[in-house]
Amino acid sequence: MPRALIIDDESGIRSALKRWFERQSWSVVEAADGDEALLKLESTSDEGSDRFDVILCDVNMPRLSGASIYERLLRDRPALIDRFILSTGGDVAAAPPGSLLQRHPLVLQKPFAMASLRVLVHTITGSPSSK
Repeated sequence: MPRALIIDDESGIRSALKRWFERQSWSVVEAADGDEALLKLESTSDEGSDRFDVILCDVNMPRLSGASIYERLLRDRPALIDRFILSTGGDVAAAPPGSLLQRHPLVLQKPFAMASLRVLVHTITGSPSSK
């Protein structure tokens, strides 16, 4: 069963995303902030059966931002970067040139349609989600 890590400080968003992934037969782990997410990531491998196949992370969170998590993973666990989706309420098109939102190819701008999430999940896993 594929596994997803959802990192967002808004419980309603985490719940909605969890339900969506579970309807696709995914196992879901939630983290309410970046520190909690890093603890959960530390207990997994990059390629084992405990790995996260998709990591969906809000950019703007208190304490440790999604950008900070991304930079830490890029430094310490670069294999996870191709599975890392950023979500933001900010205007992606207006992000400064060279910024993470402009560089990283897996970005969802809130509010987003689940069809957009489905496309990114398929891009990462190569497996289409049917629902």
